[in-house]
Amino acid sequence: MNVAMTSLYLPSGSKIGVGYQAHGMANALVSQWGWNVTMYSPCPEVEGALYRQVIVPVGDFLRTFRFAWNLRRYDWSKFDLVHAHGDDNWLWFRRPVHIRTMHGSCLAEAWHIPSFWGKLRMGLLGISEIVATAAAHRTVAVSKNTRRCYPWIKQVIPNGFDTGNFTPGGVKAARPTVLFVGTYHNRKRGALVMQEFARCVRPALPEAELWMVCDDAPPAPGVTVFGRVSDEKLAELYRQAWVFTLPSSYEGFGVPYIEALASGTPVVATPNPGAREVLEDGRYGRIVEPAQLGPALLELLRDDDARDRLARAGLARAQDYRWPSVTAQYLALYRELGCRVPDAQPDRAAA
Repeated sequence: MNVAMTSLYLPSGSKIGVGYQAHGMANALVSQWGWNVTMYSPCPEVEGALYRQVIVPVGDFLRTFRFAWNLRRYDWSKFDLVHAHGDDNWLWFRRPVHIRTMHGSCLAEAWHIPSFWGKLRMGLLGISEIVATAAAHRTVAVSKNTRRCYPWIKQVIPNGFDTGNFTPGGVKAARPTVLFVGTYHNRKRGALVMQEFARCVRPALPEAELWMVCDDAPPAPGVTVFGRVSDEKLAELYRQAWVFTLPSSYEGFGVPYIEALASGTPVVATPNPGAREVLEDGRYGRIVEPAQLGPALLELLRDDDARDRLARAGLARAQDYRWPSVTAQYLALYRELGCRVPDAQPDRAAA
């Protein structure tokens, strides 16, 4: 199979989760199946990529819209399949097969952006997402809550995670430690984490630490701001932390929740759609209102048995999101749409 993928984001140029999903899926198709995959993206080549990459120029202004427009310049007829991870609303053709993965809803996200211009930009992107569902032969959503925003999308295939990086094991941090991965401002609500840590956790557990994997958090007592880290370092932080939290106001899916579960680290989230779905409304992690985030973190840091129970449940839940499971669902879809996909998975996939 000769496959083209498109993604505005990749791990080499952005920490946005869509890029990690596009990269992970492309690598999985190459490593598991031996397919030829070419990634079209404006980001630099990714270290460890098993696929070929074509750099799509977009400049510094209106990058999202220019990326979608500039994709028209390329010859897609040489591929058996084009799989887009966003911004493919101008790709109208009968052949090859064109699949679109909807990683969230810009229309839903627009409600959680405070600025007018941010809402306008997300609203326009939401309109382009609607157009893209018409351009593609088939659109799939990564979660049920994403599909609710586009009810004509009939199929859900979840995101995956890298089992090579995100695994349990090793020794937990010597001190009670909370990990946050996201942004300080806006919908990821890193500021809320720091506020609740200072208000509730730190006074009761003076030795407790908060690890912030973000670029924009200010210094504070007991807080370590890591900024951007490598995948290997991030996986290490997941394994060492006692508790992971991401209290986003909106997540279309929430890959960090899966990465934490796969690392054997309990999760505390707020009731956004992605957290509700991944954690099954609290079965696989704690879901609390923002005002209760601090008390929930403190309670879990103090309760060894509760952390152990949630860690075991989380590891079981993470199995649903392994790349072999996710790609098997996509391969069934490729076959349904007429692509010549082998019925049996080759031996390399079992490695």
